[in-house]
Amino acid sequence: MTRNASAIRLLPVLLLLGAAPALQGCVGVAVGAGATAGIAASEERGAKNAANDKGIQLGINERLFQKDLGLFGKVSVTVYEGRVLLTGVVQKQEDRDEAERLAWSQGRAVEVINELVIAPSGSLMDSANDTWITSQLRVKLTGDSTVVDINYSIDTVNGVIYLMGLAQSEAELTRVTDHARTIKGVRRVVSHVYLKNDPRRRPV
Repeated sequence: MTRNASAIRLLPVLLLLGAAPALQGCVGVAVGAGATAGIAASEERGAKNAANDKGIQLGINERLFQKDLGLFGKVSVTVYEGRVLLTGVVQKQEDRDEAERLAWSQGRAVEVINELVIAPSGSLMDSANDTWITSQLRVKLTGDSTVVDINYSIDTVNGVIYLMGLAQSEAELTRVTDHARTIKGVRRVVSHVYLKNDPRRRPV
C-alpha cells in the first residue's frame, strides 16, 4: 500500500476520532444519514447489522491507530454480520498476529479471518492496479441484474480478490466469482461469502 493510499485511509478515521467527544450521547447522529440508512436497509444484513458492523470496524481501526500508525496504514478491516476480515500486507508475523489480537480485543467480533500477507519492506506492490481490479469487479456486479451487488464487499491485495458478504444462492455466488476471475490481473479469488440461509450466520 502506498503512502498516499495510507493517508487517504487515515483521514476519515482521524475525523471520526476527533468528532467522537461531540457525538457521545447522540445516538441518532450519522454522516449522510438518509443515504446511509437507505443503503443499509437494502442490504440482506439489514440496517441494524450494518450499523453494528460499522461500530466494530471503527473500534478495530481505532485500536490499530492507537497501537501503531504504521500497522494501521497497512491493514484493511472489513466487517459483515460481526465477521471481521483483515487484508493487506505487513512486514513480519508479529504484525500479523498483533492485528488479529487487536481485532479480537474490540470485543464484539464473532469471527476474525486473518488474510494478511507477510512481505518484506520494499516488496513490489501495485495498489493502483488493485484499486482498478476492485472497481472493475464492482462495475461488473452492478451491471449484472442477477446479482444483488450491494451485499458484497470487495478488497484486492496484490491481484488477489477477497469477497465478503451474503449471496442469495450458490448460482449467484458462482456468477460473482466468475466475474472476478475474468478481470485482467486477477491471480486468485478468495470467498468468505455466506449464503443468506447459512446456519452459521449470527446477525444481531
